[in-house]
Amino acid sequence: MKFQLAHNSLFAILLRSRWWISFAVALAFAAAARALLPPDYFVVGAIGALPFVIVGAVAAWRQWRAPDPRRVAESLQALRAMPWGAFSGAIEEAFRRDGYTIAAGGSAAVDYELTRNGRVSLVACKRWKAARVGVEPLRELRSAQQQRKADECIYVTTGELTDTAQSFAASNGVRLLHGAELAALLPLTTSGVRPARAARG
Repeated sequence: MKFQLAHNSLFAILLRSRWWISFAVALAFAAAARALLPPDYFVVGAIGALPFVIVGAVAAWRQWRAPDPRRVAESLQALRAMPWGAFSGAIEEAFRRDGYTIAAGGSAAVDYELTRNGRVSLVACKRWKAARVGVEPLRELRSAQQQRKADECIYVTTGELTDTAQSFAASNGVRLLHGAELAALLPLTTSGVRPARAARG
């Protein structure tokens, strides 16, 4: 069974943040332990900072390995140019690699219904060439999640999102899969993926 942090948990947020933030939290934790605990208990209290050090190290490793912005832009441009069948096939393969079972979404707002470890996630995929993606598709996806009582919803896009859309996603628990994260999930070796669905998106 693959362990996965809740998307909005503290450690998951720190993993997506700059690596030094986790180390700063660890230092603050250790300083608080030194200030508040008797000397004999300082080491025990300071051990509580260890998870933040580990998260900081993982975040630093991920960020060091992240592709440079130019390569991300090139990858996203190539993904936008894919036919819908190739793009959706690449998405399916990526989620299968992560251990999901995939079913059709069954509505205009939802492209896929994913299941893993008893949890259901709804996914909307858009490879629109529009420069900015607005909030309406996210509202529709969130509404579908509430109606179906799904555990999570994921919005996949090759475009950029407006500030309103990003704010809506943050306040409503919509996971965004775009930019560098999407480019890493769908490397351009997927050009030979078998088309999975009819043209749309």
